[in-house]
Amino acid sequence: MPTVLVVDDAIFMRTTIKRMLENHQFEVVGEASNGLEAVELYKTLLPDVVTMDITMPGMNGIEAVKEIIAEYPNAKIVMVTALGQQKLIVDALEFGAKDFITKPFDPDQIVNVLHNVTSDM
Repeated sequence: MPTVLVVDDAIFMRTTIKRMLENHQFEVVGEASNGLEAVELYKTLLPDVVTMDITMPGMNGIEAVKEIIAEYPNAKIVMVTALGQQKLIVDALEFGAKDFITKPFDPDQIVNVLHNVTSDM
């Protein structure tokens, strides 16, 4: 069962993603509300995949991707973004994110993306 770190500043979104994933054979091993927490939890948990919101207070998702990939080049990070953030998505992918999901999303979309990203495990 792939392990997941869910990163979003909105507790509602973290809870929603967590429920979707747990209903589809993923194990959510941690939750973070900003990029700084995400970097620290990644080092501790070493999850198989991370869902990373882009826009968060403090350290945003793109900065967190840079920090995680710098230390863990094989990290699998999937960006979670709102419509209209295409430039930020491109930046995140250039810095090492593996894929992205656009809000609002349905369970099949997020599950398919995470299965694709973790398929080489």
